[in-house]
Amino acid sequence: MKHVVVIGAGKIGSTIADHLARSGDYQVTLADREAPGAGRPDQAITRVRLDVADRAATVALLEGKFAVLSAAPFHLTIAIAEAAAAAGVHYLDLTEDVASTRRVRQLAAGAKSAFIPQCGLAPGAVSIIAADIARRFDKLDSIKLRVGALPRFPANALGYSLTWSTDGVINEYCEPCEAIVDGVLRQVPPLEEREEFTFDGVAYEAFNTSGGLGTLCETYAGRVRELNYRTIRYPGHAAVMKLLLRDLRLSERRELLKDILEGALPSTLQDVVVIIVTVSGHRDGRLVQESYANRISGDGRLSAIQLTTAAGICAVLDLLAEGELPDRGFVRQEDIDLGGFFANRFGRVYAPADWIALADAPVLPMAAE
Repeated sequence: MKHVVVIGAGKIGSTIADHLARSGDYQVTLADREAPGAGRPDQAITRVRLDVADRAATVALLEGKFAVLSAAPFHLTIAIAEAAAAAGVHYLDLTEDVASTRRVRQLAAGAKSAFIPQCGLAPGAVSIIAADIARRFDKLDSIKLRVGALPRFPANALGYSLTWSTDGVINEYCEPCEAIVDGVLRQVPPLEEREEFTFDGVAYEAFNTSGGLGTLCETYAGRVRELNYRTIRYPGHAAVMKLLLRDLRLSERRELLKDILEGALPSTLQDVVVIIVTVSGHRDGRLVQESYANRISGDGRLSAIQLTTAAGICAVLDLLAEGELPDRGFVRQEDIDLGGFFANRFGRVYAPADWIALADAPVLPMAAE
């Protein structure tokens, strides 16, 4: 049994800890600045109070462990990664923040453990899916990723509920976005290049947001004409966010915007994650297109964003523990084998129904107790 530390006891972090503890293969410590899950009867998880700003305490907690999984707010990513490097343990995170990932990569150089950032939904699982589809082409033309976590029953002008980190959402709406445009790596503005489409009879919009591509731009630079990531929302969302962030200049007062959103927008377990990955290119001399499209709903006890995000990082941890991934240095999501990811007891959440029917791997129940 491998001992791991999960830092961040919010909705996602608690789900990760529950999944790993219930698997029977991990001894789990869940750490948070606040008392994580105080009073809960669950004896499978050790719950400790930790201030990540206390570097000595963080390193001491990590020493001797197999890995640390960061589910903390993105601005704590670097501190946790630096503590992992000092303790010599494997490091995994969910961050979409580009600057944090650059620092993680620096720490991975020469490290004696693996540093695997961006293990969530996007970047994360969609990066693995996109890379697998891209390998099927003789010559690539475009790679387009569209992902969104949405309420199934929207009831406000934003068409949105708080199912994910508020800090993370604001950050991806404000920071420049990487893309490859006409074969050139560029930064494009967030909330722009809006498009409309329908999927399974439902109307959506999609627009640029930061961080969703992970390291894909670097991986496919010089190999693809177009590569971009856009967040999926219900129509009208982008216009309202532009009003708040630009016209009212709340991009300069992010804590105020966070208070407004968290005070006005409800959370919900009745959500859906929409994923569309489309790759086009040449195969046998012909221009062809191949796509992965999926709608993943919550199970009534866990939201879709909890299920998908926790599944991504738990599956990557499993693959690392099983020796299927490098045990030192920087590991990109696109280097992870999709077949192994889909076959994993956690990664199966993303597997299409026809793939599951053919798979032999046992299914681990994903609902929380």
